[in-house]
Amino acid sequence: MSKSTSAELHPGGHSDPATTRRDTGASKKERPIPRRRASSLRGEPPGDTAPSMSTMYDRQQLEGFTNTTVTTPRATAEKPHRGRKRRKVKSFFKRWRSLSVRHTWLMPLLVCLLVVALYAIYPHPSNPISAALFLSYPLPRAKGDSPDVLIHYGKGKKDFAFVAFYTIFLSFTREFIMQRLLRPLSIKAGLKSRAKQARFMEQAYTAVYFAVLGPLGLYVMSRTPVWYFSTAGMLEGFPHKTHDAVFKTYYLMQAAYWAQQMIVLLMGLEKPRKDFKELVAHHIITLALIFASYRFHFTYMGLAVYVTMDVSDFFLATSKLLNYIEAPIVIPYFMIFLSAWAYLRHFINLRILSSMIPLPLPFPDAVNAQIHTTLGFAGNLTSTGFGLASPVLNPIASVSASLFPATANLISKAPSMVVEWFNTPPTFQTIGPYDLNWETQQYKCWISQWIVFSMLLALQLVNLFWFFLILRILWRLVASWGEVVEDDRSDADDSVEGTEDRKDELDTMRKEQGAIGELEKPALLVNGIPLPEGESGVDVMVANGEKR
Repeated sequence: MSKSTSAELHPGGHSDPATTRRDTGASKKERPIPRRRASSLRGEPPGDTAPSMSTMYDRQQLEGFTNTTVTTPRATAEKPHRGRKRRKVKSFFKRWRSLSVRHTWLMPLLVCLLVVALYAIYPHPSNPISAALFLSYPLPRAKGDSPDVLIHYGKGKKDFAFVAFYTIFLSFTREFIMQRLLRPLSIKAGLKSRAKQARFMEQAYTAVYFAVLGPLGLYVMSRTPVWYFSTAGMLEGFPHKTHDAVFKTYYLMQAAYWAQQMIVLLMGLEKPRKDFKELVAHHIITLALIFASYRFHFTYMGLAVYVTMDVSDFFLATSKLLNYIEAPIVIPYFMIFLSAWAYLRHFINLRILSSMIPLPLPFPDAVNAQIHTTLGFAGNLTSTGFGLASPVLNPIASVSASLFPATANLISKAPSMVVEWFNTPPTFQTIGPYDLNWETQQYKCWISQWIVFSMLLALQLVNLFWFFLILRILWRLVASWGEVVEDDRSDADDSVEGTEDRKDELDTMRKEQGAIGELEKPALLVNGIPLPEGESGVDVMVANGEKR
């Protein structure tokens, strides 16, 4: 580039402006302008864990180049003070955005510190910020109660502030633990793919969380009549309007965790899996169950469901972690996880569902007679009640009854047992009041029975879908004679993860930059006027009536 061109591009040069413009036009015709060296993205920023935010730091590097405006001395001399202030503000926000993208835990930490600082100004329960940090609605002890009696807490709108604050706090702990602790651990474990590192960190954080909340849930359950998943204990003493501090803290912290998980899904902080729609449905149902159970006092039932989900999620997360690092015990541990999932998410939850089946019981006599007729063949194993098939089935039935008399006796009683089971009102109706009364907040009635049953059934259907995928993994494991297979919900093939990740990053970067208008080309100003693309400074001067 010629000296005159340099003088024009860099304010403060001492060349004559007219000569500069002539030399610029001549040099453009004589030889092509050298191609500018591309900016380096400098690889992956340290500590970045979220796949959808992995290009934010790269975009920040480009902004320092693409937003640089080349000006002439006249343009810079017009309003220097105003321009400097504007550049300082833009530079500050750019640096802050770059820092917050590098350390995604910084923003929620600052919000939490701000809330704590506002409370520290006036640390008293009357401070409105107190509801975000501490439990609200403490109830005074009754007269004559000893100091050892636990204080109970009621429910109200202030509990939303508690959940909101700890949702932000859990966002901080999630990002901080993943970036500062789990990312180095994933690299040390030998995971080179960024996609696998991200999945490792997500599952490791889940395992850490439920390693704490799972035992805590069992401890809370042991202090209530619900122990050990007693369906009768879930309804004893209904409505459960108040709880001790440990119970209420556990319940609301779980609500904050699932709210934070929903934010993670909506913001795309985790790379979507193949079962993304089912996962969103699961989170929506879970949040609806949490709100309904807390508002309408079915918290004991919610406690049991919490524990079944938490413990099984711990085994799920740790099983996936062992699979990522290719641990030698991954297959035996997978069988442990499968057993825990089947027992907790299906056997226990189906027991809870069976305790509230909304059927019009007892059945009419005609329905009971039809059940007996349909299942009546079970009572004829040793008789001649098989009709045309008697010559074949009667000998088989006789031999079976002689070899397994207890089993034959049980099968023969099957029709009566089924009729009795169907005609026994569910526990939901028989324990405690069963009537709708808004004044006394008595909500255990036929309406709530249908609503709770439907929501738990929807949750069970999602779990059954995942259980089908788990069984398919088990089938492939058996068919491959113990060879480790991939999770059906994995989001990418390992052979192309690196290429696909970088392609996704660049596509996201282009879209985001195009959307916010940050990919503007550098503008060359001639006498304070932007130079149109494809024209020289001489053309602009002629158009403006200036002399060469």
